[in-house]
Amino acid sequence: MDLYGALRPLIFRFDPETAHNLAFWLGERLCAWPRLPEPAHPAALHRSAFGLDFPTPLGLAAGLDKGATLLPLWKALGFGHVEIGTVTPRPQPGNPRPRLFRFPQAGLILNRMGFNSEGAEVVARRLQSRPAGLIVGGNLGKNKETPEGQALEDYRAAYRLIAPVVDYVALNVSSPNTPGLRNLQAPEALKPLLAGMLDLRRELGLERQPLLLKLAPDLAPEDLDAIVEVAVAAGISGLIATNTTLDRGIVAEPLRALVETKGAGGLSGVPLKAKAREVRRRLLHALRGRLPLVACGGLGTAEDVHDALDDGAALAQIYSALIFQGPGLIRRMEQGLVAMAARTRT
Repeated sequence: MDLYGALRPLIFRFDPETAHNLAFWLGERLCAWPRLPEPAHPAALHRSAFGLDFPTPLGLAAGLDKGATLLPLWKALGFGHVEIGTVTPRPQPGNPRPRLFRFPQAGLILNRMGFNSEGAEVVARRLQSRPAGLIVGGNLGKNKETPEGQALEDYRAAYRLIAPVVDYVALNVSSPNTPGLRNLQAPEALKPLLAGMLDLRRELGLERQPLLLKLAPDLAPEDLDAIVEVAVAAGISGLIATNTTLDRGIVAEPLRALVETKGAGGLSGVPLKAKAREVRRRLLHALRGRLPLVACGGLGTAEDVHDALDDGAALAQIYSALIFQGPGLIRRMEQGLVAMAARTRT
């Protein structure tokens, strides 16, 4: 019996953020249990990217475990890597509640969390006791009150604390919920940001640690092409695509009208799938194999992940589908990927 499926109607009666907090409260107690299962990943799913070896291409996207509090649980559920954050250099509460909305009928989530973060110092201290055998990435952002012109200093401050205790770092310049953040994707802003971060990476002796850039799905095709050239020229390690979207057009009526009543925020989940894939394909075409790309956005089935990897993505990240489908999702996806690989060979 699918226990999560049986409990989901009850869970979904709670306000989404209350349900999230309750789940994390329970998760923290599970993480204290010394006998969490050790996942066994099929050898066929192993991947290498950015100089790291991943036991499976399936990872947890940034945004769910902002403070690196449930790493043992994510490992037990079968994730090959976890991207914690977004972490800001200084603590901040994020946007006022309500700021998280679920639409189960469409597998859709709207959030305007606004980088609620305990701050890099607290998260870095917690990461010092991270579980072995799990690749952990640190997703970094700027504080809300920091002007765009001073964003680099925020990213550098967070990097100094987080980078030494993670396996890779991702720069989040694409959340729609921090005013002005997406302006950092413009080439004239992106060039000095990447140069400043790479300088710091050298200064700290972390030249071999991957530095990634997470992009929005709402950029024009020509802007995506320009960003690729900036990223390649700068010498970063890869891209993550995509973040959430502001495009309400991905939601079919009559649900779109209901979504619009909830106000601002980024959309994720099943309705984002086609838009995110279109953006990834454009990026992969422009990259021509020069940098790896991590697929994110609307991936909810083994078939979705297979398609992303077949398009040329190196890895895949899951978030919204986990909320709607529950903790057995990663195991089902791995079984599906292995079955599809076997059919391909025959």
